[in-house]
Amino acid sequence: MSEKVILCVDDEEIVLNSLREQICDHFEDYQCEVAESAQEAWEVIDELFDEGVNVLVIVSDWLMPGMKGDEFLVEVHKKFPKIIKVILTGQADEEAIKRAKEEANLYSCLRKPWHVEDLIKTIHSGLNSR
Repeated sequence: MSEKVILCVDDEEIVLNSLREQICDHFEDYQCEVAESAQEAWEVIDELFDEGVNVLVIVSDWLMPGMKGDEFLVEVHKKFPKIIKVILTGQADEEAIKRAKEEANLYSCLRKPWHVEDLIKTIHSGLNSR
């Protein structure tokens, strides 16, 4: 198992499948994990952490059932401040993005539909900023 993980969180399976494919194609040395909610994402993060594997990047949707992406990323930042956090959304309000920047050290916000080049460039740039 790769020691380097990129986690994608979105409540739409088709989006997760696209993200996984695009990320796997461009980041061959990384493992790409997916979760359909913030709760499921925490389960993945905790399981990986217990195995000694760190999540390096989280790409999260904003509008999800249960917990919105900005709230999730703020909570992640409290426990894992070094994770690079990216919101990928078609619906986030500006206040939520501002909050994520201030309280979660949000690295970037990409809008749906996204261009694969922008996604890959953002992840590369985030990883290089660590």
